[in-house]
Amino acid sequence: MPKPKNTKLSVFKGREAKLNKVIFQILALKGPLTIYDMHKEIKTQRGLRYTRYASVNKRARFLEESGYIRKMGIKKTKPGFEASTYELAAKAYLAILLNSVSLEGLLTRLDETAANHILADTIRIIGF
Repeated sequence: MPKPKNTKLSVFKGREAKLNKVIFQILALKGPLTIYDMHKEIKTQRGLRYTRYASVNKRARFLEESGYIRKMGIKKTKPGFEASTYELAAKAYLAILLNSVSLEGLLTRLDETAANHILADTIRIIGF
């Protein structure tokens, strides 16, 4: 039997994993925020106090391009500018869920109907 592949999602791997997780957590708990507001929240997290705005901006842009977060609207800022607000996309919620549950645990809880739905949707998306 072949060795199982690592099931950790790429968004939760590497140098960016910690910042991605915190961005997901903050948006899930606080709702839509601007990148500036995300940065303020991130700096309150232990171990991330010295995180630069440019790093948060870069991560947010990457997560948006990857479909994990999306622009929700525009907010007026105090200096009179406009800033985009971001929220989690369904893909991010799914990533959080899949990261917190083992595939083995998921399979043991599924009944036949749920397994058929997941299988059919996966085959449709992958295109076997």
